[in-house]
Amino acid sequence: MTSTTQPAHALAQALAQLPLIAILRGLTLAEAPAIGEALVNSGFAIIEVPLNSPEPLHSIAALTKLFPQTLIGAGTVLNAQQVKEVHAAGGRLIVAPNFNPAVVAQALALNMVVLPGVATPTEAFSALDAGAHGLKLFPAEMISPATVKALRAVLPKSAALMPVGGITPDNMAAYRAAGASGFGLGSALYAPGRSAAQVQEMAQAFMRAWQSSP
Repeated sequence: MTSTTQPAHALAQALAQLPLIAILRGLTLAEAPAIGEALVNSGFAIIEVPLNSPEPLHSIAALTKLFPQTLIGAGTVLNAQQVKEVHAAGGRLIVAPNFNPAVVAQALALNMVVLPGVATPTEAFSALDAGAHGLKLFPAEMISPATVKALRAVLPKSAALMPVGGITPDNMAAYRAAGASGFGLGSALYAPGRSAAQVQEMAQAFMRAWQSSP
């Protein structure tokens, strides 16, 4: 992938490689290179640095320079100005905990992949109508595999559904069988202070769980 790749195609490529989003909440700039390398070496193609991390834009800038083929951007994006800041830092991905039409519109205007957070069919259809490239189903602790199956029955088959929140290697298979397209992985994958070796070990556990699920 290059920076000129269309967003929908960039997301499709990344999901085809490994449909798991590494959510690095709390990542520091000093940790970013080693953690990024551990993830990329494990096959991860999508990395998100939430904006409530220390100096997130600096970490995003560093990661995009080190791993240009990886889809990298920000999470916890709450307004259009933040979208512009992530774009200026080199990020190509916008992930939000909610559906804000202004965030989606700004991301689309800047040719960025945007995955808003939704929890209901109304939010899901509204986000897709606004142009979202996929849907972050959040918080997954409130969204059972049965709910995912019900959403999948009515949403477009092409819509990427990514449960986020409380996902572990042990509960992925049930969600995938229900129609999940992939997952966002938070503290089970990375937490502040966790070494790159530990992150790589968890990344590989998640990758194996995905590959072995139906």
